[in-house]
Amino acid sequence: MAHPNSRQDRILAYVTQRQHVSITEICEAFSVSPATVRRDLDVLTRTTPHLRRIRGGVLATNDVRSDPTLRQHSLEHIEEKKRIGKAASDLIEDGETVCLGGGTTVLEVAYCLRDRQNLTVITNAVPIMEILKDAPGIMLIGLGGILHRPLQSYIGHITAQALAELHADKVIMGTRAIDLDKGLMNDDPICTQTDRAMLNMGSQVIIVADSSKFGRVATVFVAPLTAAHTLVTDSGAPPDFVSRLSARGLQVLTV
Repeated sequence: MAHPNSRQDRILAYVTQRQHVSITEICEAFSVSPATVRRDLDVLTRTTPHLRRIRGGVLATNDVRSDPTLRQHSLEHIEEKKRIGKAASDLIEDGETVCLGGGTTVLEVAYCLRDRQNLTVITNAVPIMEILKDAPGIMLIGLGGILHRPLQSYIGHITAQALAELHADKVIMGTRAIDLDKGLMNDDPICTQTDRAMLNMGSQVIIVADSSKFGRVATVFVAPLTAAHTLVTDSGAPPDFVSRLSARGLQVLTV
């Protein structure tokens, strides 16, 4: 049997690479029991400043997502976001150009694209640039502009102008709130111009959002529901709400 320190070193490397990982994933990756993983994580989080235990897993915060706002969002509904990210990535076909917006759910999409071939990815999100910068099968187009530090994304007139000169087969974006009447909304007025420009540059718009966003109203109106074609969410979404979204012409995928 492997020495505990050796296994803990490998778990540390695994978590640091993936940023946030569930106990179940660690069990499967290292063929150990949940009890063993919890003991190892207890040791690692006491000795490693950049690791933080979260419900059901562990989070590494020593990367570009260590900003408090983005880190707080990354702690929310982590397992749902992983499932949503995988399902949304499956909608992307080799040879396509895809635009990825900011936010922690879209980040999970980017993780699932790292090994894909013959993709062009456009993004204004610094964490996504970091994730995909060394992916050999991806042509990465990074959008400049004003760096919005809380969300680690470039925004503003320069970003919007660049988006106006580009086209994507698919745009994948997150949202802070989805309301049947008010549509897609977010909490930050200064991001709205960029969000709208991104929505307008794709043939197909895919919104990724966990079910906690349903029925919420945020500060700023971004776009009506008709601006999106597909919504990928988790199985916790209220069936009635999903039915009403479908009735509005939105394809809803639950995972």
